[in-house]
Amino acid sequence: MKKIALLIFIPISIFSQINFDNYFYSKTLRFDYHHIGDSNEESIVFDEMIEEPFWGGSHINLIDTLNFGNYKFEILDKKSNELIYSRGYSTLFREWQTTKEANKISRSFSESLVFPYPKDSMIVVVKSRNRMNNFIEIFRYDVCPKNYFIRKELKHKFPNFKIHYSGAPSEKLDIVFIPEGFTHSQMSDFKNVCEILTEYIFQFSPFKEMKSKINVWGVEAESVDSLVDIPADSIWGNTILNSSYYTFDSERYLMTDDFKVVRDVAANAPYDQIYILSNSDKYGGGAIYNYYSLTAVKNLASKKVFVHELGHGLAGLADEYGYDSTYINMYPEGVEPWETNITTLADFDNKWKNLISEDVPIPTPDEEKYHNVIGVFEGAGYVSKGVYRPTYNSIMRTLKADEFNLVCRKTLEKVIQFYAE
Repeated sequence: MKKIALLIFIPISIFSQINFDNYFYSKTLRFDYHHIGDSNEESIVFDEMIEEPFWGGSHINLIDTLNFGNYKFEILDKKSNELIYSRGYSTLFREWQTTKEANKISRSFSESLVFPYPKDSMIVVVKSRNRMNNFIEIFRYDVCPKNYFIRKELKHKFPNFKIHYSGAPSEKLDIVFIPEGFTHSQMSDFKNVCEILTEYIFQFSPFKEMKSKINVWGVEAESVDSLVDIPADSIWGNTILNSSYYTFDSERYLMTDDFKVVRDVAANAPYDQIYILSNSDKYGGGAIYNYYSLTAVKNLASKKVFVHELGHGLAGLADEYGYDSTYINMYPEGVEPWETNITTLADFDNKWKNLISEDVPIPTPDEEKYHNVIGVFEGAGYVSKGVYRPTYNSIMRTLKADEFNLVCRKTLEKVIQFYAE
């Protein structure tokens, strides 16, 4: 990993000298592809490109300086080979690679990249983070923006609406809520849920302090049924995003692998982050960094789950709990995870070591006198040994907590500011 303290705030705009208007139009080019492989191998196969009407991203911070995610894509100007845009992200495919099923079969997942529409020919480069946390190029594709095979129409056209509006999308973090399992007659219910969750997130730091840097949108995307798929109970609903419980055979993991439709629906509004709100009373949800977040919104835990999953989707925060899980060796010994709120102590100087008081031992014992301090508590990243978290409790560990810990708050501040430049 780069020898840069991840929690020190530096004005991000000083790193980006790319003039947006020299290279891009203020609309989106979407690059769809198939991600194929098993636990050991992966490859990318081109699908199609789509022109979309909105660009919700910054016109200033075009080059990713966060260094988060299991993948990174870069846009190179073809004439000069200059890097003109980049973003980190993670995928459902990479998560699937850590399951036992991936040791037995190969699978294909639909994925896509979005970036401002280029004025001239460019090159898309996709890089995958290996087990040692180094990015390795796995795909390269030449794109001509005048290619008449770039699809122009939106497959799913729906009206959008503003829930919280602070200003121009290019100068704000834009979150779009899209409904799953809300029928035509339930759109007013969906809008009410949007209002409730937006008001709730602004009760949490740093969102409440940075409220003026955030826009929240909704898209009125109707489903035929209000049933979300629950395969183990033989429940199957005709919903617009085809989401399902029992993702990777984990009952509460509610996700969709129909990412093309997710992008199609989200394209009806400017956005940096996609959040799917599922019309279900069964506990569940999930989120993947710069991919999408999803929460079932009709149970008693929905609000807390909503906040927790936004931590994953927006800032790549790791889960701060450990247990015997579906996943296999997600965090190899001796390698520092890229997620800012967990550590293997392999490179702890570049995590939150500077926030720990001298009288707090590293690792930190599970003793009551340390339960309200920043420390290094064992058990995180789905495993009970060898991976550590910053605090005894936080909302990234348990829904009983009422806040993000300091390490998570600093990361969220940095990410929000990145989008709001």
